[in-house]
Amino acid sequence: MGVAASGTFRIGGELPVHRLGFGAMRVCGPGIWGHPADAEASRGVLRQVVELGVTLVDTADAYGPEVSEYLLAEALHPYAPGLVIATKGGLVRGGPGDWGRDGRPEHLERAVANSLRRLRLEAIDLYQLHAPDPEVPFEASVTALAKAREAGLIRHVGLSNVSVDQLRQARAIVPIATVQNRYNLTDREHEPVLAACEQAGIGFIPWYPLATGKLATGEGVLARVAGKHEATPSQVALAWLLAKSPVMLPIPGTSSPAHLAENCAAADLSLDADDVATLTAMA
Repeated sequence: MGVAASGTFRIGGELPVHRLGFGAMRVCGPGIWGHPADAEASRGVLRQVVELGVTLVDTADAYGPEVSEYLLAEALHPYAPGLVIATKGGLVRGGPGDWGRDGRPEHLERAVANSLRRLRLEAIDLYQLHAPDPEVPFEASVTALAKAREAGLIRHVGLSNVSVDQLRQARAIVPIATVQNRYNLTDREHEPVLAACEQAGIGFIPWYPLATGKLATGEGVLARVAGKHEATPSQVALAWLLAKSPVMLPIPGTSSPAHLAENCAAADLSLDADDVATLTAMA
């Protein structure tokens, strides 16, 4: 079945996507900074994403910065029917490894407008606050996105890197469609946020789903389960995420066509209850 085997989730209750998506962070240069050495190869990976059946692609204005959004539009515009493009704003870059925060309403207003231009869209399917800014009242940042939604510039609002309490605060202002927090087989700090999303029917997008490749070389329990299924450790780690919760929307990213195909094949991997329990006990 391919990626469709991962199941379907409706973002905001209306936008159906296959639950296994793609994160477009790594199509940029080293350190998620600047242009890739081979821009056409990156565009080729993005086209392959759609060819493999992925219907949720996640990016951000901070990736490059701007590079990932430009490459997405160059590779995929006009977008295939049913392809959901998600992007984020609220981080600013000073160089490789520099991820500053700017949640001021005026910054987010400009960020939405600029992402619309780069992505060649009239409205962004899912726009996420990339991270709360400790120098700006959280409610002010969320209200800016609520206003963009009311203006028809974005269809759905998402959050990233938030707590359960911040999710509650945001939901009092505007409907929240997704939350994107760090989460993977060996890092479950945000389990309470996942639980809150499950209760509310909010999509949970786990960034760092393979711990930047650390889970791809799995050993011990992960290696044993992979061997049982004649799969790779990374495929098992992704399959575990899909089995963990019906609101889970993993978005593994890569600049490698081979790794992309491998990640997408994880949708066809069916873990049994014993596999899931054994892997869950790793934490």
